[in-house]
Amino acid sequence: MRTTVSLPAAWEIFKRYNSDAFHLQHAETVSLVMRWFAVDQGFGEESDYWAVVGLLHDVDFELYPREHCLKAPELLRANGVSEDVIRAVVSHGYGITVDVTPESQMEKILYAVDELTGLIWAAALIRPSKSVLDLETKSVKKKYKTPAFAAGCSREVIAKGAAMLGWDLDFLIDKTILAMRYWENNREVA
Repeated sequence: MRTTVSLPAAWEIFKRYNSDAFHLQHAETVSLVMRWFAVDQGFGEESDYWAVVGLLHDVDFELYPREHCLKAPELLRANGVSEDVIRAVVSHGYGITVDVTPESQMEKILYAVDELTGLIWAAALIRPSKSVLDLETKSVKKKYKTPAFAAGCSREVIAKGAAMLGWDLDFLIDKTILAMRYWENNREVA
């Protein structure tokens, strides 16, 4: 079992540096998506660890967007977060702001789903239901191919993440939709 902070403590750390509703929701989404993937990928005993990493992954983004993943280690160390969590958090900025390559399955999934959850959420919001519960992979793929749609969600990072995992894009999207359905049904992080 890995050393980590508890989920409630991680949530308090995240809120110490973030107050924007979008950032809070994104952190919650990624946390629960990571928990789902931990179980799905056979790491159920580490699901809290994966959820903590997902929750803290953008801890520095709201206050330090130009130093994203560069400022996170300082903030997390100041709050007693272990080095394994810090490394995992920083790895999602690979090729963007840092050269910390995602190595573990958890780090690769975080790298792949961070941007993808934003794209899926945007695709869900334009549906009459405003939900992922009835969202299909083909709808997300159509939006994925439209660069102007959710333009802030990097298709390059999503594709690179899928390749790191050895998954095709449809498989990654399908799994992430399933994980987000879990999120929609279980919205409490702590």
